[in-house]
Amino acid sequence: MGMAEQEKDNDRSNRTQFEERVRSAQIEARARNISHNVRCVECGHQSIEESQADIAVKLRRVIRDELRKGKSDKEIYNKLTTEYGETVLYSPKFDAQSAVLWLLPVMTVGAIAGVTLYRGRKQAADIGGLTRTLLQGIPLSAEERKGLACLLEPPSTAQNASKMNWVRGLFLRV
Repeated sequence: MGMAEQEKDNDRSNRTQFEERVRSAQIEARARNISHNVRCVECGHQSIEESQADIAVKLRRVIRDELRKGKSDKEIYNKLTTEYGETVLYSPKFDAQSAVLWLLPVMTVGAIAGVTLYRGRKQAADIGGLTRTLLQGIPLSAEERKGLACLLEPPSTAQNASKMNWVRGLFLRV
């Protein structure tokens, strides 16, 4: 074997070692990224990258092994969620089940506000009808009837008077 062939072999060997180190560094970087997004199932409040629990060490090893086999990040996340459930991820996927969990409080508050507004408007409408019914059974002169109507009926929206002014008027005129 000549000197030139030895140099070519050394160059190939060096290139192969360099490529292997680069590949190893890429796998390590991807593994750390995945590990930061996976919750430790034993600790709960730490990622498996930060945790020293046995299960975290095992999961870090599994992730690196899967990356060496050529698996994508998505495939690894799918494997982890299949084995440990959605709670193993810090950011679970948004699907119909999680949409219900996120939107249910908003829908509940909206429904309560809608019912409250509906009842409030219904009661305001009933006050006018109740006032007219109340005045029908009492024998009063036209002037007395008009005075009581002013006291008891809420102001119209055309007058732009607030309900508080109407209530104050009740107490001030008595």
